[in-house]
Amino acid sequence: MAGGGFVHGGRGNFEAKITPLVIISCIMAATGGLMFGYDVGVSGGVTSMPPFLKKSFPVVYRRTVEEKGLDSNYCKYDNQGLQLFTSSLYLAGLTATFFASYTTRKLGRRMTMLIAGIFFIVGTVFGAAAQNLAMLIIGRLLLGCGVGFANQAVPVFLSEIAPTRIRGGLNILFQLNVTIGILFANLVNYGTNKIEGGWGWRLSLGLAGIPAGLLTLGALFVVDTPNSLIERGRFDEGKAVLKKIRGIENVEPEFLELVEASRIAQEVKHPFRNLLQRSNRPQLLIAIALQVFQQFTGINAIMFYAPVLFNTLGFKNDASLYSAVITGAVNVLCTIVSVYSVDKIGRRMLLLEAGFQMLFSQVVIAIILGMEVTDHSDNLSKGLAVLVVVMVCTFVSSFAWSWGPLGWLIPSETFPLETRSAGQSVTVCVNLFFTFVIAQAFLSMLCHFKFGIFVFFSAWVLIMTLFVLFLLPETKNVPIEEMTERVWKQHWFWKRYMEDDDDHVVDDKGKDVHAIGFDPASQL
Repeated sequence: MAGGGFVHGGRGNFEAKITPLVIISCIMAATGGLMFGYDVGVSGGVTSMPPFLKKSFPVVYRRTVEEKGLDSNYCKYDNQGLQLFTSSLYLAGLTATFFASYTTRKLGRRMTMLIAGIFFIVGTVFGAAAQNLAMLIIGRLLLGCGVGFANQAVPVFLSEIAPTRIRGGLNILFQLNVTIGILFANLVNYGTNKIEGGWGWRLSLGLAGIPAGLLTLGALFVVDTPNSLIERGRFDEGKAVLKKIRGIENVEPEFLELVEASRIAQEVKHPFRNLLQRSNRPQLLIAIALQVFQQFTGINAIMFYAPVLFNTLGFKNDASLYSAVITGAVNVLCTIVSVYSVDKIGRRMLLLEAGFQMLFSQVVIAIILGMEVTDHSDNLSKGLAVLVVVMVCTFVSSFAWSWGPLGWLIPSETFPLETRSAGQSVTVCVNLFFTFVIAQAFLSMLCHFKFGIFVFFSAWVLIMTLFVLFLLPETKNVPIEEMTERVWKQHWFWKRYMEDDDDHVVDDKGKDVHAIGFDPASQL
């Protein structure tokens, strides 16, 4: 029985019900975000646990436990090996996403999610059973391969299967699951840190098997998207799935548009080459910019190393983990705000409001650290300690309803079908590369910049807010296959890339694949 109403509109706003099959499929697919979030959250807590440091990073253990107070507060966790433990996941994901682009296009979104689930399960086993640093790194690399495949397939799956009216909200389920995964990891770390015997960190890493199993099971049971089935020549199956997910029998208009988009996609033998075509540059540049800016908000520095950061500020170990739990809970709640508001308020307004809120909170944190936390003094008063946590939560909340989910949503809905897999691959690649850079560099930057690290991120927040104000178009309520006509050709700056003489997609022989007068029904 279908819930909701119908989606009506102009050209491309096809009739559709909000069916249980769509909701269930999106929820199950979005568990890929749950796994990603758990991997992000668990590493920061584990790296602050003395038993883990004693076994895997004895140099850091001596600096933080046995020789406490001798090193600068800002530098006690500065260790390239420790940073590699966190960042290796993203380096592997960066490489894996190029293979995931191929499987997403040739094998489908569903099969790519299944491959991601298998990588996650094997990586979890290696991490939990690790007897040395090499096994830990291998486990993280396997998890990174899972991240590369999941982040490639899930956002595209969600954008393609959702009705236009609620596409933004359903797509943000991926980011919502990322935040739930981070919160889950913080809660697990808080509990396992109290386990006697020094094996709690293994349980923290091993419990990643829960979201890994959910994603694998979900990939076995969800339907593939009509876009993917039609793209692979399975027209009858694609039409049948389209009827099921839309909850109606008359899907002919949307079906024929998908067939036309598929025809164009099939003619393109080198989608990465077509990304460089003039008419695809706006989408490509926007996607790259959003990923760079998302990482340079500083969010991953906080979420990766939240317990480590709070320890630096003078919080006790339990208090630092507890504070990380609070920020994780705020992250979840405010992502839910985005689910309900993104298709009403719009993408641009959420990003602009968040820019001012993030800038304010980071400046306040920089001032407090500059005044109260020196190299060998971290005696924050109770009031200032509470204020730091409040400002971190203020920052996290604004990110959670803006740059977090929208950094994935906007690229996944703006590329045309013929370059969608390749465009998503570039999006994931750029995101993971800069995530790797931040993860590998943050503790060293904290050591050298000290409180100035937050000034550094504040400057980036100002730049990205101006970018949104002048160059980011609104994509709210625009059908995914209508972006070129209704978004890019109407934008004051990007429309120059959409001039008729250049607005063509070509195959590998330079032939224009937008044939005039083509009848999509002829493909059936």
